Amino acid sequence: MCRGLLAGKDYSKLPRVPQTARYTRILNAVIQIGQSKTKANMQYTDLRSDTVTKPTPGMLEAMMKATVGDDVIDIDPTMVDLQERIAKLLGKEAAIFMPSGTMTNQIALRVHCSPGDEFLCESGCHIYNYEQGAFAQLSGLVAKTIPGQNGLLDLEQLNGSVRPENEHSVRTRLLCLENTHNRGAGKIYSLSRIQSLCDWAHREGLKTHLDGARLFNASVATGVSLQAYSEPFESVSVCFSKGLGAPVGSCLAGSRDFIAKARRARKLFGGGMRQVGYLAAAAIYALEHQMYRLAEDHDHARLLARAVRQCNSLSLTDSEPDTNIVIFHVANEWGTASKFAELLKQHGVLSLPFGPQSVRLVTHLDVSLSQIEQATEAIKTVAT
Repeated sequence: MCRGLLAGKDYSKLPRVPQTARYTRILNAVIQIGQSKTKANMQYTDLRSDTVTKPTPGMLEAMMKATVGDDVIDIDPTMVDLQERIAKLLGKEAAIFMPSGTMTNQIALRVHCSPGDEFLCESGCHIYNYEQGAFAQLSGLVAKTIPGQNGLLDLEQLNGSVRPENEHSVRTRLLCLENTHNRGAGKIYSLSRIQSLCDWAHREGLKTHLDGARLFNASVATGVSLQAYSEPFESVSVCFSKGLGAPVGSCLAGSRDFIAKARRARKLFGGGMRQVGYLAAAAIYALEHQMYRLAEDHDHARLLARAVRQCNSLSLTDSEPDTNIVIFHVANEWGTASKFAELLKQHGVLSLPFGPQSVRLVTHLDVSLSQIEQATEAIKTVAT
């Protein structure tokens, strides 16, 4: 007997559907369900970011075997191991793990500056564009942005940028650089340019911070050691969940006193974690097994760039990628970046619209050479 809203309905008066038509409808519904599942299960070549990677079997095994403790009230031995390794690699006295590069950057700003202070940064940098203005929301800081060439600053641009001591003005306290530069298509700062910029900052009485989320890429691409890249800076942030392929985490490195203050700020920001050695084990595995293969990602990016150069409706933001990021401009007469990305998806390639007319592609360890070759053909097909 029918209940609720269906109670009292006389179904005998409803029009009857012929058996053949009924079966046809059922069959069509089954076909549509199968097609939707096929689309959902379609194997895409995902070039949206190098953060989309999954842990490898070896990494998962290392995580499961990790020795852990409470990293907030005591110590986690695997995390201690990771932090000591990073401090040594970067040539700093100490390092501290945090769940994200946004947190390591923001805590570095907070420790270096006081409320009402100003820091200098390139206008396209991650700290200014992709961290919700957290420096203002959380620490009461002001950013002074300076446009660079493909994200890189020149010494001449900094001259005159430090405000004089005056009760009417904010106080300039810090210079931030990003290496490699995300919006600059993975552009690398040369060691000599870094040194000149940091020397200038120190002469002006400023501290220096490096957002090195993809510093591992820069080191592998150039052969310059992580320590050499880090030496001019008071603090350095590096990320494990990008090219290295770990699922979570970044480290902030600096002097022991700086890291002690950063640890207090991490607690304030809610970044203290307990049995975090499982994540540390993933990062250690990545450092040991997946760092030097980044050169493959750089080779793959060059193949994608070559395909872009062959398309009249596309143009690279830089002639040749330094590392694993390719950004190209879509001609207005062809259409928009969103349209280009949607058509690439129909050809099995995921990309990231990076503005009204720009598309970003990022290579990583989960994309094989054969997938890159298929992506190059998709780019050329869509661009015609």
